[in-house]
Amino acid sequence: MILDSKVENKKIAKEYKELLRISYQTLGDSDKKMIRLAFDMAVEAHSEQRRKSGEAYIFHPISVAKIVAEQIGLDATSICAALLHDVAEDTKFTLKDIEQLIGENVAKIVHGLTKISNLKKDKNISLQAENFRKMLLTLNDDVRVIIIKIADRLHNMQTMDAMPEYKQVKIASETLYIYAPLAHRIGLYNVKNELEDLSLKYTEPERYNSIKEKVEETKESQGEYIKSFSRFLNKELRKENLKFVIKGRSKSIYSIHRKMLTQNVSFEKVYDKFAIRIIYNSNQNNEKFLAWKIYSIVTDSFTPNPTRLRDWISAPKSTGYEALHITVMGPSNKWVEIQIRSNRMNEIAEKGYAAHYKYKQGNHKDIGIESWLNRLQEVLENNTGNAVDFVEDFKLNLYAEEIFVFTPNGELKSLPQGSTALDFAFFIHSEIGKKTRGVRVNNRLVPLSKVLKSGDQIEVITSENIKPTINWLDFVVTSRARSIIKSSINEQKKIRATEGKEILRRKLKSLKLNNNNKTINEMLEYFKFKNVQDLYYRVAIGTIDNKKLKGFAKSHQNMLLNFFKRKVKKKEHLLEQNNIGFTERFDQIVFGKDKEKLAHSIANCCSPIPGDPVFGFITSNEGIKVHHKECPKALSLQSNFAYRVISSKWIDSSSQEYNAVLRLSGIDKKGLVNEVTKLISNNMNVNINKINFDSEDSYFTGVIHVSVPNKNILTRLVHNLSRVNGIDKIVRE
Repeated sequence: MILDSKVENKKIAKEYKELLRISYQTLGDSDKKMIRLAFDMAVEAHSEQRRKSGEAYIFHPISVAKIVAEQIGLDATSICAALLHDVAEDTKFTLKDIEQLIGENVAKIVHGLTKISNLKKDKNISLQAENFRKMLLTLNDDVRVIIIKIADRLHNMQTMDAMPEYKQVKIASETLYIYAPLAHRIGLYNVKNELEDLSLKYTEPERYNSIKEKVEETKESQGEYIKSFSRFLNKELRKENLKFVIKGRSKSIYSIHRKMLTQNVSFEKVYDKFAIRIIYNSNQNNEKFLAWKIYSIVTDSFTPNPTRLRDWISAPKSTGYEALHITVMGPSNKWVEIQIRSNRMNEIAEKGYAAHYKYKQGNHKDIGIESWLNRLQEVLENNTGNAVDFVEDFKLNLYAEEIFVFTPNGELKSLPQGSTALDFAFFIHSEIGKKTRGVRVNNRLVPLSKVLKSGDQIEVITSENIKPTINWLDFVVTSRARSIIKSSINEQKKIRATEGKEILRRKLKSLKLNNNNKTINEMLEYFKFKNVQDLYYRVAIGTIDNKKLKGFAKSHQNMLLNFFKRKVKKKEHLLEQNNIGFTERFDQIVFGKDKEKLAHSIANCCSPIPGDPVFGFITSNEGIKVHHKECPKALSLQSNFAYRVISSKWIDSSSQEYNAVLRLSGIDKKGLVNEVTKLISNNMNVNINKINFDSEDSYFTGVIHVSVPNKNILTRLVHNLSRVNGIDKIVRE
């Protein structure tokens, strides 16, 4: 609906006054002058533009600026950038104009926002993922770029009704996939909740409306319960002369939806649908003492659930969030969650980065947005995988609950829940992670894959002789560790390729073949490799052995016949691996962390071919369907049915490490185990994953789990072990 111009102008002026009034930050005269200049420029720039709803376009940047000013609580510079965030892209004004009139800082933020907006728009998930990675790189310039982008997305979500349904679903899925997790990680919990609720409204409207109606139906009775509960707490807390307010709030629709899914229960069976928040006045030196005092008063009156205590005051979340969360058995035998926060803690919970920055002092500067940004930058620098894997790993780490563990010196560190002993090593330092020989948790040696829990004290044992192996990717969950391991393995492959070049030179000489470009090019075509690095690497690890080289030499003798044979051979699909030139010939799909071979079929909607990045989707009645990660349906499936998505990938059996189990038996003798492990360790192509020996009455049995690049090396290993004095029998499972 288009308003009369006079009415519209009055409404614009009213919105401007409202913007100044609601600002979280205190605005000085110079701030107000700068905001006025930005406002006037935005009004002039967008004067001829209207939104799909018919509303004057200027209301959009004003609304984004109001979110930035009030809900997120950023400064005058950010408010100006929000007002001008679309100006450089869509109007006659340039970044130079903004810099000259408003200032360099505002222009820099608008430039970052324009870079994000100019990223190519496409339904293709890999492009969206690549855009997300580029968007994160703007954090180097100014974190406010991302925060204003989140505010922009929130207002777009609030005003999507005029859009066609397919666009609503696409934007809502992208919001769940990227923007809500980002808001969560920056500490914008209220914004995150609203983004999730609005996304559910468009992706699953029936579920959203059903939960919303039930929340409304129970609102009155829930309100009465909270009031009666609060009256009792009020009385007890006032006895101690505390200054505080008590607020009751419903959980978000999306969080109730998630609980219903994860717990597989109906709306009525979700017990913690609301929470009570006690916000008390305190100076920073006294607030921890008062929090525990309030905790004591509450638990004197109501029985607490000891498994639901969350102490984020002693150990704040890495977002900077601080509070005590307790769950008590309230009247009518109902569990009630109570959150205890000081005014300062509450501001940080409400405003995230802005309040964190305002209160940053003492040891708080080591926890929160700054340390997160530093870790993020390391992940971005070390990442060598494709954009989709990056985003999926990053999201996993964004949304994960946290655990708190200790170094040997007693320093407290926070990690995503589910992190392993090896994740911890990489968290401490990339070089420590790469040289990890073993890990002690609570003074006991544990496997590198040991999942950590809060309170563990961890010591990393390193060795200069250790290097990451491909199996390590199965031992970690954090994107930081995965990125560094992949990067290190790629470096090792380059080194092995250099070794392979020398090995091949010697072998060609013994076969009386010239080691020149012509011979190498013929070998590339014969073995179906795309580049020389891949050829050298396969020679080094033994995939191309003497038998295969003799086969090449034989074919080399009859070049004409060989030429015609090669012409009629089907061209294999070749892809470069990890952007460093190693090619793979993909012939199998494996699923999950354990790389299982499961029955599956290829999805017709995207028809992935060998080598494509893929994921598995467990359908209702057709088993596992394999989709291309760039499938048009991928975003929707991964956003809405994440619990049915199973990781999968094509593998090349000629370069993939094999896991094998060897069972040994024979006559026991002193030093036998040492001799066996030494023999295996001296072979640089074999890794021992697990070893166990038992002896009884001079008879021993042993089980060895190993990883090898190919079956030839495993056969050679079994042959060498059988020659060890005392070993009678070797059985390969």
